Order: sequence, then C-alpha cells, then structure tokens
Amino acid sequence: MARKKTKKTHASDEGGATVDVKLVAENRKARHDYELLDRVEAGMVLLGTEVKAARAGKVNLKDSYVSVRSGELFLLQAHISPYSHGTHENHEALRPRKLLLKKHEIRRFVTKINERGLTGIPTRIYFKNGKLKVEIALARGKRQHDRRASAKARDIDRDVRQELKERNR
Repeated sequence: MARKKTKKTHASDEGGATVDVKLVAENRKARHDYELLDRVEAGMVLLGTEVKAARAGKVNLKDSYVSVRSGELFLLQAHISPYSHGTHENHEALRPRKLLLKKHEIRRFVTKINERGLTGIPTRIYFKNGKLKVEIALARGKRQHDRRASAKARDIDRDVRQELKERNR
C-alpha cells in the first residue's frame, strides 16, 4: 500500500527559531465553501492511538466544525481512523475532541461566533515540534454567486499568469 505523502517544512516562529511542521490533513473544501476570516492555532486533547493514527495520515477534516459547549471549544465530526495496531481499547473515529486555547482566545472566538453569526472551521491539522495542532478559521458561508465570482477571478488570474509567461519566453 502506498504511503500518503506529507509536506515537511521548516518555518520560523516569532523568536526566529526554526519550527518543524509536518502537514497531516488539509480541508481544501473549506476555502471553496467559506470565506475564511481569522485563523488561530490550537492544541487538542487526544488519546495515544489517535496520535499514532494521525502520524500515519489517517485524518479527514471533511464536514468537521468547531462548537462551543459550556465555554469550551470542541472539534466535532473530524474523522481520525482507528489505529491499525490498536487493541480493543481503540478510540472512536468521530468522537468530540476538546481544543486547547488560552482563555482570552476562547472568549474572543466565542463572541465572534455568537455576535456575527460566523462558524469555526478546521483548515489544517499538522505536527509542530512533535505536537499535533489544528488551525481553526472563523468563516462565513459563501453564497452561490460568491463562489462563481471567486472561480471567475481565479480563472482570470490563471490566464493573466499564462499570458505573462508566454510573453517572457
């Protein structure tokens, strides 16, 4: 069985130190269905078999979202497949996972969701310095005409780039 390719990048954080980032899963459909406004990085409360399954790339973010329960954020409908070498105590694939953020980040996130009618959508899951992180974006749903307009703009940009490339030859 072919192994799923993962991106390995070395990014630098605010202090200038290099950070090892390994992409596990990306929610590309979110960029198509939603207008992504604000992004924040969060940790997750996971079981050991979930981390091992994530290292194997068995994560799917399709149809997943972030919900607020009693002042805490939870990642719902994110599918982490059961670990192949797990025992009878393997995890449930679609269980709710608590997100770890600072209090002021949670408060800001909750107020924006409640006041503006936005939704929390996970955009990527990745390992950063050995810890599994999830990137959450505040999103507003696109309407059909918005999707068409963004597709048209993307096509125009592609055509312009292609013309410039041919002129520079």
